[in-house]
Amino acid sequence: MPIPISYSYRNLLTRRLTTILTAAGMGLVVFVFAATLMLAEGLEKTLVETGSPDNVVVIRRASQSEVQSGVERLQASIVEGAPEVAIGEDGNPLLAKELVVLINLNKRGSGKPANVVIRGVTPLSMALRSQIRLAAGRMPRPGSTEILAGESIARRFEGAGIGEHLNFAMRDWTVVGIMDAGSTGFSSEIWGDTDLLMQSFRRPVYSSVIFKLRESAAFDSFKNRIETDPRLNLEAKRETKYYLDQSEAMAKFLRILGLALTIIFSLGAVIGAMITMYAAVANRVTEIGTLRALGFQRWSILAAFVLESLFLGLLGGILGVFAASFMQLITISTMNWQSFAELAFSFTLTPGIVAWSLAFSLGMGLVGGFFPALRAARMGIVDSLRAS
Repeated sequence: MPIPISYSYRNLLTRRLTTILTAAGMGLVVFVFAATLMLAEGLEKTLVETGSPDNVVVIRRASQSEVQSGVERLQASIVEGAPEVAIGEDGNPLLAKELVVLINLNKRGSGKPANVVIRGVTPLSMALRSQIRLAAGRMPRPGSTEILAGESIARRFEGAGIGEHLNFAMRDWTVVGIMDAGSTGFSSEIWGDTDLLMQSFRRPVYSSVIFKLRESAAFDSFKNRIETDPRLNLEAKRETKYYLDQSEAMAKFLRILGLALTIIFSLGAVIGAMITMYAAVANRVTEIGTLRALGFQRWSILAAFVLESLFLGLLGGILGVFAASFMQLITISTMNWQSFAELAFSFTLTPGIVAWSLAFSLGMGLVGGFFPALRAARMGIVDSLRAS
């Protein structure tokens, strides 16, 4: 005969202070666990959403990023003439030959320097990225020293606000517009005219060629042809895959670091839960004997105490996830290990992270409560009643 679930629940309510302290300790561990997963998820989401599945990025073979790549003008022209490239309403290919370089800017307030991406673009560059819109000001005029700054850049760096000036590549550049790129990596970029930037930085080659596919299914044939062409030393990736690769190393590092910290902290939480449950068993020896005398089996006692510990773990998990959810209000910046540029992103909570966090907290509760529950189940009826 099983002991009612309400028995375990009422025992936790009886020891409110101990329950709250133990659940808070577990909640802190779950908070660290969930926050780390949210950090990695936010990084991946920011970079993956930067790309479009219908867009293709062509870079030099073996390059890890556009910063390290170089596409010669003849190579870019060959890509531009590929039949897989979509054609716009004006009859021109939906393709942009872009330059990506890094400059050093000082952060507002602190004055600390950080690398920022400068992207040389063409009038079609924004048309290829439907997630970007003009938030303030106007678009830069082609061939001029006017630039467009991402919202994150304008907010965090000196001289990057609308109407302000930046000096790099031996020229003075004026910010004439702010672009809203949502939660994508483009929010951490500055855009200007490709040809003028190539002249200013003395770069004779493009960094990449971006184009929209005529048909999504045509990607494999284009990739095969471009990567086997003996005249070229290029590789093609869907834009989503390219940006996913950009996040892989950093996201993996964050998950490993978070897992290591969580394991260390969870040991303390499990020990805390175990002490709490051992104390509960010691204080309820007579009660356990009475339950056995009333006919409840050892497995019922074991299940009741394990369930009590699981309730503690669940409460800690809920507290931890609730606290971690507020991290979504925070935007942080870090260096993208692939491009070595500053990248701003936010913590992202997903149903999967909630599920993993609650499962982790229940696991802590199970481990912390099993041995005290086993001790309670092994108590003899006579010995328990004599303890009263």
